[in-house]
Amino acid sequence: MKNDFIVGVVGNPNCGKTTLFNVLTGSRQHVGNWPGVTVEKKTGEYSFAGQRIELVDLPGTYSLEAADDQVSLDEKVARDFVASRQADLVVNIIDASNIERNLYLTSQLIEMRVPMLLVLNMMDAVKQRGIKIDVDFLSEQLGCPVVPISASNGDGLAALKTAIKQAVVNKPIPTVAIPYISALEQAIEQLIPLLAAIAQQEPCDDRWLAMRLLEDDTLARQIAGPELLPKVAELQRWVEAETDDEIDILAADARYGFVNQLTQGAVCKLNEVSRHITEKIDSIVLNRFLGIPIFLLVMYAMFMFTINIGSAFVDFFDQTVGALLVDGLSQLLTGWHWPEWLVVLITQGIGGGIQVVATFIPIVGFLFMFLSALEDSGYMARAAFVMDRFMRMIGLPGKSFVPMIVGFGCNVPAIMATRTLENQRERILTNLMNPFMSCGARLPVHALFASAFFPVGGQNLVFGLYLLG
Repeated sequence: MKNDFIVGVVGNPNCGKTTLFNVLTGSRQHVGNWPGVTVEKKTGEYSFAGQRIELVDLPGTYSLEAADDQVSLDEKVARDFVASRQADLVVNIIDASNIERNLYLTSQLIEMRVPMLLVLNMMDAVKQRGIKIDVDFLSEQLGCPVVPISASNGDGLAALKTAIKQAVVNKPIPTVAIPYISALEQAIEQLIPLLAAIAQQEPCDDRWLAMRLLEDDTLARQIAGPELLPKVAELQRWVEAETDDEIDILAADARYGFVNQLTQGAVCKLNEVSRHITEKIDSIVLNRFLGIPIFLLVMYAMFMFTINIGSAFVDFFDQTVGALLVDGLSQLLTGWHWPEWLVVLITQGIGGGIQVVATFIPIVGFLFMFLSALEDSGYMARAAFVMDRFMRMIGLPGKSFVPMIVGFGCNVPAIMATRTLENQRERILTNLMNPFMSCGARLPVHALFASAFFPVGGQNLVFGLYLLG
């Protein structure tokens, strides 16, 4: 009887996937790269009840809709691993406190018909927010085991190990089928008989393969072969003519509708007031006419907050560090009868250098404080949506906005963040533009000159530099 199993761990970024991976595997981990790409590959193992489980921590991704070879590398690696069925089981970890957003990835895994176990992580946060999730309802509707846990404090880990032990042997495959619009269902039904022989030879589900062909997935086209492509193109044109819409949009609408219906049946929110307020705010900040002016206003507020309040602390840091590391240290070393040249070198050279750098602390600190507040409030994601149209005017997607905003803090992580962009051209363009973003190291210089030469309205000057640059 087989005792060694491979388990792939997939989920959205920041869902607690890596935390769970670290808790289960401990120090028995290996880090490398996936073949052919620079995406980190992390594997680990643990033993439980006579079984050796090898965990593969797949890159965090919001979707598996890798439609061509130039998509996000993280997304492509995760999609290819799951589609290849290398794993005996796929463990889908979701942030239960944001269950509706996370279940979109689950809906795509369901369509792939792979042995799956759904893990609801962060259940402690769910309880704190007054949310109740019907785990049995989710399991019944999806046709796969569902395990609630809190990876950060270890709650439910024993039950999870037991569930994995059973699932790698039983291989529970979700039975639910996502219902698509009538025209799309008809196209799928016409393709399935043509794919029956291929689906038996390749490790994939015929319905999933048919749907992915209609969505122009490169992997699906490679599996199906060139003979079927004319028929697929004919069905694509027919569906779009019948529905007056693109197939990608029709598919996404169906999946989101499925997720919404599933969430409504499984989730009970004791406090609906905050959600109602959030929807009202979204209707304003995401408005096609008000969105960009509001974004510019928020950016202006960030610079005003950073420069006006941060500058008030510059003198404090300057004088404090100067008193300690320049004047104070000079008196101390002179009292010890150190050579004058050495005293000057240490106090004016080292101490003076630290004094200059210390004046940057309040500016950079308040900048990151404001950016953190925007991130935690959820506005950054909405800003990317608002800026999508403007970014496309210069040949970039809305997603490029996020790495460029990160460039306000530092260009190095901003360039690293471009790995999530959807194709190589967009990654290269964004990487080339990112160094022109004024990072946190440049902002203090702008702010110091602005506050020194323009005591009133210095934030207007800095805002203009960022807006026009």
